[in-house]
Amino acid sequence: MIKILFICHGNICRSPMAEFVMKDMVKKQELEDEFYIASAATSTEEIGNPVHHGTRNKLAQVGISTAGKYAVRMERKDYQKYDYIIGMDRWNYKNMLQIIGKDRNHKISLLLDYTDHPRDVADPWYTGDFEKTYEDVIAGCSGLLTYIKKQHALI
Repeated sequence: MIKILFICHGNICRSPMAEFVMKDMVKKQELEDEFYIASAATSTEEIGNPVHHGTRNKLAQVGISTAGKYAVRMERKDYQKYDYIIGMDRWNYKNMLQIIGKDRNHKISLLLDYTDHPRDVADPWYTGDFEKTYEDVIAGCSGLLTYIKKQHALI
């Protein structure tokens, strides 16, 4: 089983959006039995809170539910548990390394590194633009899924 952990600052906007978009993608490709997908925060600010209403609303527009998801914090032991630990921006990347230490097995990357236009995923907490974030997440998850399928001979 391929295990993916998406990371953002609070685990209420971008990383749960990526978690549920990726779950939807693998389900549509009939690959859900091959994956375990989750998300977490690098901070403790939002722990226990539900997914932000902007993310919930945007995903509901495309038929994706975030029901039952509450913010959790990334832990050091997650490095051993997951195959891919995917941050939303460079700040997350720095904080992920502070939590886990060195990335000896090269598991940590940024979501949009799997696209033709690597950059940070737009943060709707500051912009209010959940559509732009959704576009970034779709592009990143599509690229990541293509990469993983090739790496694990799922094509």
